[in-house]
Amino acid sequence: MTHHSALSGADVLCDTLLDHGIDTCFANPGTSEMHFVAALDRKPAMRCVLGLFEGVVTGAADGYARMADKPAATLLHLGPGLANGLANLHNARRAGSPVVNIVGDHARHHLPYDAPLTSDIETLARPMSAWVRTIPDPSHIQSDTATAVAVARGKPGRIATLILPADVAWSDSAGGGHAAAPLDTPGLPSPETMRKVVERLRNGRRTVLMLGGGALRAAPLATASRVAQGCGARLLAPQSNGRMERGAGRVAVNRVPFSVDSALRSLADAEQLILVGARPPVAFFAYPGKPGSLLPAGCEVVELAAEGEDPVATLDWLADELGSSAAPLPLLEAPGAGPLPSGGLTPASLITALGRLMPEHAVLCDESVSSGRDLFEQTRGAAPHDYLQITGGAIGSGLPMATGAAIACPDRRIVCLQADGSGMYTLQALWTQARERLDVVTIILSNRRYAILHAELKNVGAGAAGENARRMLDLDDPALDWVAMARGMGVEGVAVHTVESFAGALRSALARSGPFLIEARLQT
Repeated sequence: MTHHSALSGADVLCDTLLDHGIDTCFANPGTSEMHFVAALDRKPAMRCVLGLFEGVVTGAADGYARMADKPAATLLHLGPGLANGLANLHNARRAGSPVVNIVGDHARHHLPYDAPLTSDIETLARPMSAWVRTIPDPSHIQSDTATAVAVARGKPGRIATLILPADVAWSDSAGGGHAAAPLDTPGLPSPETMRKVVERLRNGRRTVLMLGGGALRAAPLATASRVAQGCGARLLAPQSNGRMERGAGRVAVNRVPFSVDSALRSLADAEQLILVGARPPVAFFAYPGKPGSLLPAGCEVVELAAEGEDPVATLDWLADELGSSAAPLPLLEAPGAGPLPSGGLTPASLITALGRLMPEHAVLCDESVSSGRDLFEQTRGAAPHDYLQITGGAIGSGLPMATGAAIACPDRRIVCLQADGSGMYTLQALWTQARERLDVVTIILSNRRYAILHAELKNVGAGAAGENARRMLDLDDPALDWVAMARGMGVEGVAVHTVESFAGALRSALARSGPFLIEARLQT
């Protein structure tokens, strides 16, 4: 790093980020961060992306990290700004996304006055962060920033929150002086664990090999398919995953169903579960009279690639140890076939049409919630694509996730399947898409209700919605006009009611550059 006689602390922080390969900053700054903003202004190598709400900032950083395989930085304003972004940091944490979260704070000498925006930022950050640090003085900026990057880049990716007091940002600093923490290098499981797993895979019992994290990319999936065929195991993925490479010509893996009853049926015959970068399956919520664990009694669980271990290298080792290189070729998904459906738009007909029309190497960002419950099955034979989904259940992730993915992959088409109710949490992401000229096609599944909550009201045994409940669960009075809202954000859009009009709008949107929104008004 080049040093000048009087670099500001903010300059040192920016330079250290760039030196460590972080060249994108999603930001919503305030007064305490103005010296950092000024430093960014002096760094043309840093791409600065404004989000009009902090949940857009953190959600975009999540989507970016999933596709770039490296962290972006965020820039948030004090404790309240961080608090506004916590929901999508929760999703990022569950996805294993690396994020370097930079939060401004008051100058150190101003904190005793307890000014209106003063808060305990460290306490707010800790539930979503693997590492939290307030930079104590200018001499620690370079080392603390380098450590934050190292923590974020761990396997799986982590959220590192670095708090920058305003006076540390504006002070003169030469940087240096303290060593950064070394980057953890993921390795293989212990020899004892690996021997135990090989024994289990050869014992003839009904086995589920559950894959998560980096094991859900195309190459390790092919390796896992060989292993499973060689020992008679069944492949399965968790219900929620940060990124999967799937579609025609790739190994198809089912996920654990969301429904407790369906999940219990799916796993009923499992005698042993081997986890590779995944956790044991549990119900999303507690339901009266239903279990929390989805595994049958007596099912043995063996964790093969735990946190900090490399699931991809572990699968390669397992294939070699079992002689799976001599097994049949991986079981690959065939291309989808058949005509497009016709008539009024339903969730099923829309998803079938999307699966037929999606271009090769698209990135499908899914926050379709209940309307997209069959999306995974109906797009098995779609063109090869990456699949990103909401991971932590905190709604409002879809539009920001697509925004970040588009910035990470400017040469790929991003398709966002977004439920209307959850889309309202972070619709400001459309403005960022317009400003950055991002190639994102947003498909709004407009049923004008929180349909999942109508179902969950029954699932927990509370019955059907009456008038008061309906007013808390429906979005029809007044109805949301997504085309008008998109236009107000600078994004063109169209509303469609039939499969034919949807297919025409999607083809047109995919043939043009820049963002476009399709409001799919579903039959209910």
